[in-house]
Amino acid sequence: MTERIVVLGAGGFGRETLDVLEAMIAAGADLELVGVVDAGPRAVELERLAARGVRFLGGEDEWLPAADGDERFVVAIGAPEIRRRVAERLRASGLRAATLIHPSAVIGTQAQVGEGVVITAGVQVSTNVTLGDHVHLNPACIIGHDAVLAEHVSVNPGAIVSGNVTVETGTLLGAGSVVLQGLTVGAGATVGAAACVTRDVAAGTTVVGVPAREQAKDTDA
Repeated sequence: MTERIVVLGAGGFGRETLDVLEAMIAAGADLELVGVVDAGPRAVELERLAARGVRFLGGEDEWLPAADGDERFVVAIGAPEIRRRVAERLRASGLRAATLIHPSAVIGTQAQVGEGVVITAGVQVSTNVTLGDHVHLNPACIIGHDAVLAEHVSVNPGAIVSGNVTVETGTLLGAGSVVLQGLTVGAGATVGAAACVTRDVAAGTTVVGVPAREQAKDTDA
């Protein structure tokens, strides 16, 4: 039975998610794109959807009342906290999330992949990795053996998560960042682009640099 997919988000990651879906269909997956939902798309985003022949379904408030209960959703919104709120609303409405994995991604043995996960082109996921619901793995990132990524984690392009790392809920790892072996990155933290994490990162903090240090807070009134 064909799985009908609605993508939430018309921005950059939303359109990258469309690329993943289209590649899966081209490779033989029994999927169908219904369209894209976005509460406030920019004009250029609507133009880009139209150029590729993708239906715009309006905002959540327009789409949800008419949603088919058999449709699956993917929240293709890069910001972890916004993604969490949208996913919870859709789950409360009785809808289920779909998981999309680009055919070029490499997934190791005994990996556990949650609902709503999006794995883009060129990603490598090693053995015994756990990916929680609604994790986003951007192009060419690497997830090492026995790593655990909790719900709503975003790993941006080219980032490396080494073996036995724990990344807690709602964390964002910036492009080209590296988290070294055995460390924990706390819930809601942000690791800056190209940072190298050499020690545990506390929840809710932002770390930058090599080695990564907590970013100084702006104390100006």
